[in-house]
This record gives sequence, C-alpha cells and structure tokens, in this order.
Amino acid sequence: MNDKMNNRMDVTILGIESSCDDTSAAVLKNGVLLSNIIANQKIHEAYGGVVPELASRAHQQNIIPVIHAALKQAGINKEDLSAIAFTRGPGLLGSLLVGTSFAKGFSTALNIPMVEINHLQAHVLAHFIKQNESDANHPSFPFLCLLVSGGNSQIILVRAYNDMEVVGQTIDDAAGEAFDKCAKVMGLPYPGGPVVDRLAKEGNPKAFKLNKPQIPDYNYSFSGLKTSFLYLLRDELKKNPHFIEENKADLCASLQYTIIEILMDKLRKAAKDLKIKEVAVAGGVSANSGLRAAFEEHAQKYHWKIYIPPFAFTTDNAAMVAMSGHFKYLNNDFCPMDAVPFSKVVV
Repeated sequence: MNDKMNNRMDVTILGIESSCDDTSAAVLKNGVLLSNIIANQKIHEAYGGVVPELASRAHQQNIIPVIHAALKQAGINKEDLSAIAFTRGPGLLGSLLVGTSFAKGFSTALNIPMVEINHLQAHVLAHFIKQNESDANHPSFPFLCLLVSGGNSQIILVRAYNDMEVVGQTIDDAAGEAFDKCAKVMGLPYPGGPVVDRLAKEGNPKAFKLNKPQIPDYNYSFSGLKTSFLYLLRDELKKNPHFIEENKADLCASLQYTIIEILMDKLRKAAKDLKIKEVAVAGGVSANSGLRAAFEEHAQKYHWKIYIPPFAFTTDNAAMVAMSGHFKYLNNDFCPMDAVPFSKVVV
C-alpha cells in the first residue's frame, strides 16, 4: 500500500462527514476542491431539534448516493483516490458510526488508507481549502480561530494543522445553542439562528439590555444570557400578551448584539494578550451577518488580518474533512481499522 501511495504525484482525498444531521462527501485533489455534496435532513424541523435515531437512519439512506455524486461531480473514479478521510468525532454516535463503517469498507475494498478527522479541528482547517489552483487566501501559523456552532464556542490557538490549543471555551451552553433556544421560546422555527439573524436586521440592537456574564480568562458562558432573555419575555408578557409579536425584530437584534459582544470581547482580549493579528472564524454561527460585520470592524480598528469562510464551509461539510485529511496524508498520519467513533471531545 505504501509503495502505491508514494508513487502517486497527485493526492486525491475523499472526505466523509456524518457527525450530526448532514450527510456530506467531498473530493479534494492536491488541496483543490473538486466537489462538495451535502444531503440535508428536513425531518428534524418538525421536532425543533435533531433526533439522533432519525439522523442515523437518514445517513444510511444518503451516504452511498452522496458519495457517488461527489465522485461523479469531481470527474474521478474511486480507483483514483489516495485515501479516505472520515469524521471520527465529536458528534452523534449513531451518525458517526455510519460514516466510519462506510470508510472502513471503502478503504478495505480499494486498499487505500483511512484518515480519522476531529470534527472541530476540521472546521478550523476549512480555511485552507483551495477553490482553484491559484487560491492562496489562507491564514499563516500561528493564528487565532473563533469556533462557534450549535454545540461549541471556543477560542483556538492554531500553531500548525496538528497543533491546536483551546485557550478559551464555553463553560456551559454554546453560542449557537443560545440562538436556537431563545428563538424557540419566541416561537420561531428551527433552526432559529438564521431566523434571528434575518429579523435582527430590522430591529434595534440596543432596545433590550441582556445579561453579559463575567467569566474568567478567555472562557464563555451563555446560560445566564438565556435565563435573562427568558425572564424578560416572562415579565413583559404579563403586561402585554402580544409583546413578542410586537417586538420580535428588536428582541432578535438585542439577542444577536449581546451574543456577538460576548464572543468578541474575549476574542479581542486573547488576540491582544497573545499578540496575534491573524484571526479567523469558523463553525455554523460564522454565517451570522452580525458576527461577520463585527470581524470586519475589528479588522479596521485593531489591524487584524481576518479570515471569514465562504458560506458553503460554515455548516458541517465534507470539504473541511477532506482538507484535514490532505494534511494528515502528507504526514503519513493514518488510522487503524479498529478505530471507533467518539461522541464528546477527548480532553
């Protein structure tokens, strides 16, 4: 197998992502994106959140058609692949098992190596995906990355593709979770984050003052913010049963403004203390227009060189998995066949 790998001039990686409710497959050739196919699962909208059992069943239905589509769009045969990169965790175990099992079978059938990928690190490395051969727009090491999603809020010091240190993180809820849960109590559809973002554009961000917890170091907390938002609604609804409907845009704008303030306060402190000027953002919440605007403002005010991912790479996708696999492949960092998925971050 190693002779076969070393003789190849081109490195072609198939990435598989199945950590939550999106089944995705992507192909990268020498770091250049050839395809990135994502199958969404709309069924969870009716439940207001992802149902793990339904998610794993949908992955089983989607994974073969999605991989077939990714190979076809990339214009390659499966025999052209150098390796298979798959998300090992963190995520939903049932969902991860589908991707892991397929990767093992494909690896065995094609006699090519597997590369295990940490889902969170893959979000960070999405900034290195090349859209074309001449694409050189990526951070230089070391840089800071604000990783914000439905399940995670972290500030990561990235020294190399395989050397990342979490210098700050949420001690309770994630920023994306705060968006979704506050949206839910307002009666907004799931996922709530994008709806809040849309409505916030029409509202006054300083209409309502919400709690901003004071947490040591570079860590975050969003549970207090959620509680203060809930109490605000409870108290105002006693006075006016139509309060939410009449103030929906202002509520969304105030919520979004406060979450972004909390995120940027700690990121700004970390960048100053660590003397780092290259700052990136990643994860599902990086699609938020207010957060993107805050990054642009900080770039101007603090002379940061910022990196904001294309919208296609903000949510869970296999392109970021394949990119991580590319780095690991070049370092001969392969995965044994007995690897099993993990649901939580291994500290």
